[in-house]
Amino acid sequence: MTIRVLLADDQQLVRSGIAMLLSADPDIEIVAECADGAAAVADARATAPDVVLMDVRMPGTDGVTATREITSDGFSGDPDRPVRVVMLTTYHVDEAVHAALRAGASGFLLKDSAPAELVLAVRAVAAGEAWLDPAVARTMIDDFTARPRPAGLVAVTGGQAGLTGRERDVLVLVAYGLSNAEIATRLLIGEATVKTHLGRVLMKLGLRDRSQAVALAYQSGLVVPGTAPGLDQVAGSLRHDRAAAVQPQQSLTKSYSSMGHSVPLA
Repeated sequence: MTIRVLLADDQQLVRSGIAMLLSADPDIEIVAECADGAAAVADARATAPDVVLMDVRMPGTDGVTATREITSDGFSGDPDRPVRVVMLTTYHVDEAVHAALRAGASGFLLKDSAPAELVLAVRAVAAGEAWLDPAVARTMIDDFTARPRPAGLVAVTGGQAGLTGRERDVLVLVAYGLSNAEIATRLLIGEATVKTHLGRVLMKLGLRDRSQAVALAYQSGLVVPGTAPGLDQVAGSLRHDRAAAVQPQQSLTKSYSSMGHSVPLA
């Protein structure tokens, strides 16, 4: 299946370089190029891309504003085939990271990333995953944990959010970077069941996607940066006599701060 990509960046040299790299992949087709957010919205509506590579800062309509419109309900015309956006930025310390994720971006990629990483990011996001450059992920975590907890922030660790024990288990493991398949192995449940639990978590917490769930888990203190998920960090929904089976044969955990690349979406 060909992945249709739209490029939005006000620097023609950057667009040309990215287009050349992606066009070398037989599974990727560049359907449009543009230099500002308003054109990105118009081109996305006209060409129905799978992935938009969007510069954060452009003249006129910026990338965050364009992303919010492109990812809004009903934009793609096909709820089963939403347009996904990866933000391109020069600096990993960028206040636009949080705004873009709230706007619906599926990932962030630094412009100095290796060519192979660019292709991997496009493939991952087209497959419904999220993608965060490691430096951006580290910055996100540092920023979230440095902030005081906002008044009224939903308590994801207790009954206020209405999460069951198993839903909380899934949220914790998602925040640590485990894929649905890894979570299923860890909790001894089916991968489809993991997707169901995660969908309920997103609905109950009013979140758009897996990236927002990860951010909330760290911001609320449910997950502590720099740690790995042991059995003591998973809610008591696991039976004691199955605990040994839950221990992975090899490390399935990747700290969100160093997971490197993609976080699969439900």
